[in-house]
Amino acid sequence: MTRAGEAVDDTSGVGSKTATTVAFDFGRITLDAHNVLYLFGAPGQERFWFLWDRLFSGTLGAVVLVDTRRISDSWYAIDRLEHHGTPFIVACNDFGGPAHTEAEIREALDLADDVPLVECDARDRSSSKYVLITLIEHLRAQVARAAPAAPLQETPA
Repeated sequence: MTRAGEAVDDTSGVGSKTATTVAFDFGRITLDAHNVLYLFGAPGQERFWFLWDRLFSGTLGAVVLVDTRRISDSWYAIDRLEHHGTPFIVACNDFGGPAHTEAEIREALDLADDVPLVECDARDRSSSKYVLITLIEHLRAQVARAAPAAPLQETPA
């Protein structure tokens, strides 16, 4: 966090935050010899929103990382993903903020029942891995639902 950002960024609910993303984060995870997962992280501050539409171009899926201290800050990301038709999941990051039920979070974000909602601690490797696996499973399920059923073939008697 910088003094310059104090006048621009809303830091309510996160008074103890001492650092912020100043550009896009990028990561690459090799799953196997044929599959690589590319990860892009976008800053959530409103002044960076103009970059998001470019980021979503070609994206297969997304994780909306929700800070439960500021749930409403996730509205814009969800709106843009829905606008682009990008499948997504929601991961509630545990920073020790107020506890919310799944129903409360779904209602606050107006999430459809088919959007996976998981809890996580983004600082924990195994928790982050679970979030990514959930996203991949969600994408696979969507592909399976969209694939036309193969016609049954008759076998000779």
